[in-house]
Amino acid sequence: MDLLTTAEAADYLRLKERKLYELVAEGAIPCSKVTGKWLFPRHELDRWVLSGLATPVGMQARPAPPIVGGSQDNLLEWALRESNSGLASLPEGSEAGVARLLRGEVLAAAIHYHAADVDDANPRAVARLAGLHDGVLVSFAKREQGLLVAPGNPKNISSLEDVLAKKASMAVRQKGAGAQMLLDVMLQRIGPTAAQLNRLLPPCLTGPDLANAVASGKADCGIATRSAAKAARLDFVPLQFEHFDLALRQADFFRPPIQNLLALLRQDRFVKRASELTGYDVAEAGIIRYAP
Repeated sequence: MDLLTTAEAADYLRLKERKLYELVAEGAIPCSKVTGKWLFPRHELDRWVLSGLATPVGMQARPAPPIVGGSQDNLLEWALRESNSGLASLPEGSEAGVARLLRGEVLAAAIHYHAADVDDANPRAVARLAGLHDGVLVSFAKREQGLLVAPGNPKNISSLEDVLAKKASMAVRQKGAGAQMLLDVMLQRIGPTAAQLNRLLPPCLTGPDLANAVASGKADCGIATRSAAKAARLDFVPLQFEHFDLALRQADFFRPPIQNLLALLRQDRFVKRASELTGYDVAEAGIIRYAP
């Protein structure tokens, strides 16, 4: 990371040091205090400048509404409320959220992409999005995905292979949902027998909807997060941890709703809540994982 001193940052921005200190005091510029000295990440200063870029009236796009689309998540919904960000949630699945982000209908999209050829598919997915050349990927958490089963695990399911072998009914998610991507990748690895999966239809729109299907006995199992299992008082068979990130445009990174949310991610109460909900690793929360 390229860090600038106060004098270097002032020269880089063509400001007087006094004005730079005023911006620091107002919390209006990205910086960090290390051993009593202010340091300024060069790439964050670039984003800060771009976020205030003036655009001719004829070229101005409407600001995206304060909504986080994409995937549903219990910790994210709590964070949106507790951060006083004013951000609403519109959970429809990762791909649907990204589609709305591209159309300017949401400020950010919560995503967890999966692919057979890579363990962490989120950065590549954002990098390949036509129309999102200024996309930024911010880590929210790593979270645990697994099979939700009835209390006591009456069918003794320990893997997706067990689901197939025992002809257990499985609640599924809609196409484009991250959990459905994970299921598709796992079935692809199993091979031809995957076609025998006994799917409950229609698909469930969110993880809690899937948990309700299992809790009500409509399905024997389904893929969702550990926190969804705990909330529905279901047993949980772990499969893997995944990256759960926020995709947004660079120009929106410094908007107050996003900054208020990111500020919460650095607080102890966020870590505590993640522990209470279970199935989260928030060590990298707030870190930028991809930027062009």
